[in-house]
Amino acid sequence: MSADERREAVVRAAITEFARGGYQGTSTSAIASRVGVSQPYLFRLFPDKRAIFLAAARRCTDDIRERFAEVSDGLPPDEAYHAMAGAYVDLIADRDRLLFQMQMYVAVATATEAGDAAFATDIRRAWTELWDLVHLRLADDDVTGEFMGTGMLINVLLALGYPLDHRVWASCDLTRLDRAG
Repeated sequence: MSADERREAVVRAAITEFARGGYQGTSTSAIASRVGVSQPYLFRLFPDKRAIFLAAARRCTDDIRERFAEVSDGLPPDEAYHAMAGAYVDLIADRDRLLFQMQMYVAVATATEAGDAAFATDIRRAWTELWDLVHLRLADDDVTGEFMGTGMLINVLLALGYPLDHRVWASCDLTRLDRAG
């Protein structure tokens, strides 16, 4: 396997490990073990745990942004909304991806409290790029806010494990969620 292929494997493993343990609770040895490499080799690919987390965060948001761009290209805003919503449900059907997103938000809050503005800024930048693409496709501040807000609500409800027939889902379009439940 080339170094690039190993880096890719590390990012995938990091998403899974950080999803389950968070930034603070995940060891680089767990990531190395999941990939099947030694910890010293892991640090030849990435300088430190922080760099691994940031690469995983970038990958997570890039995957969403790229998928949204793909499914909404050339569509009018109302059709783009539905196309991106459907794509998002497909993406978060992967529970590790969903939980990693939640861990990203915790990591930003923790980094901010600890005075690590650069770490928080890197993650916010990736999320802002996602927001900007959605806004470009939906062409309306209120609709963009609704779309992103509904996505966050869906994240929380899925992370909490609410069954799709629970009343808390009333404000969400469940026809798209049947695949993610």
